[in-house]
Amino acid sequence: MPMTTLALKYRPRVLADLVGQEASVKALTNALIRAKASGGIHHQAFLFAGVRGTGKTSTARILARALNCADGPTPTPCGVCDPCMASEQPDRNMDIVEIDAASRASVEDARTLREQVQTLPAFCRYRVYIIDEVHMLSRQAFDALLKILEEPPPHAVFVLATTELQDVPDTIKSRVQIFPFRLIPVGLIEARLQSVCKSEGVLAEPSSLRLVAESGQGSMRDALTTLDRVISAGDGSVLESLVREQLGIVPAVRVKGVLDSLLAGESAAILDHCEALTNMGADWANFWKELMLAFMAHLEIGTRAGTQTHEIMRLSRMLNFLLQRERDLRDTSLPQVVAELALITASQLPHLAPLDTLAAIAKAAPTSSPPAVVPRTQEQSRYYNPSPHQRQSVKSDNHHAKSNQPGLSSSSRGSGSVESSGHAPAMATSNPLISKEDLVMQEPKLKQIMDEMSAEIIEIRRDSN
Repeated sequence: MPMTTLALKYRPRVLADLVGQEASVKALTNALIRAKASGGIHHQAFLFAGVRGTGKTSTARILARALNCADGPTPTPCGVCDPCMASEQPDRNMDIVEIDAASRASVEDARTLREQVQTLPAFCRYRVYIIDEVHMLSRQAFDALLKILEEPPPHAVFVLATTELQDVPDTIKSRVQIFPFRLIPVGLIEARLQSVCKSEGVLAEPSSLRLVAESGQGSMRDALTTLDRVISAGDGSVLESLVREQLGIVPAVRVKGVLDSLLAGESAAILDHCEALTNMGADWANFWKELMLAFMAHLEIGTRAGTQTHEIMRLSRMLNFLLQRERDLRDTSLPQVVAELALITASQLPHLAPLDTLAAIAKAAPTSSPPAVVPRTQEQSRYYNPSPHQRQSVKSDNHHAKSNQPGLSSSSRGSGSVESSGHAPAMATSNPLISKEDLVMQEPKLKQIMDEMSAEIIEIRRDSN
């Protein structure tokens, strides 16, 4: 019996076996139901787009099987008729043609395909052409395919698959039905791995399967390939320590130690942990990823537990700073230095005080109010009679004050108003931000006093002249 990898052994055979692609499965199922009712498929060109390992090629084969099944077109092919059996090995089925666009990307290959499309199926209902990595075709090859994709023969169905949808020309996109294949959630991959382990009779720790599922990064095929390798290394068992060793993942206790030291601001402990990571030959990129995930989990727990807002903001600030260092960690030749510098810097970020505390401090702090303006009383203004020497000093000080006020107009200087008096600077300079109009509004009797002062100033000037 030939050896088969887990990825091939547990490859989906019907649409219901696809994991994480519910939207595409529903659309294809409805299309096959309508084709069954009308006796033929309505659209003959499809484009499956998504990252590797999400089921694009497997879905193309399922579609070919569903179209050519003896009971088809049907979303649930029987799997036992000749067309279904033949579709299990496309290389031996003349009516299922798989083309690798990476190796057949020339315009001559496209023209040859255009000629072959006219050939009727050998024994199936449809001849299905599966073109994998279609974005690798040349511009001339795409131009050669335009016509047959727009008006294919009744017996031909095209299924294009690509991981780079943006590289496919818009002229091609407009002639096909596009089905997105999204990354598979970690939880669905983990459940699938548990099912596979149960079928294989393999004992697996739940935490180990979680790590394997996360290592797939949304790809079911990659996760199954990793599981196959771990099972072989563990003699039929899957342990968390073995998975970490095979994938180069830092032990969880070490990640927790670094996180605790980081949150406590213990720089010396951070350096000790980094030295231990170097001694064990850890992959710094993998360690950084594990640390960021652990930090985010800690932040989520604190947020849900009602941690104070200022502490949540401090943790968010630290995490954002560390995430920005990920690119530096990948590009540098000294990852340990970059990691230590980033961790120490993040650990020393200042703690943020609660807003209530800041408000209480501001309220308790003494406030310095501007000195009050004390105008002269009516009696003081009326009987104030300076000597000639004092009058000359007042005139000199008043002239100096006006020369330092750029906003003072010439009309105000010659009008005999209070601004031109010797007493005005004493009132105005006590609070330079308050205008004459504001002072008048604050003190109803101030205008009367200012008028009396202006009259006295005019009399003083007349005597001096």
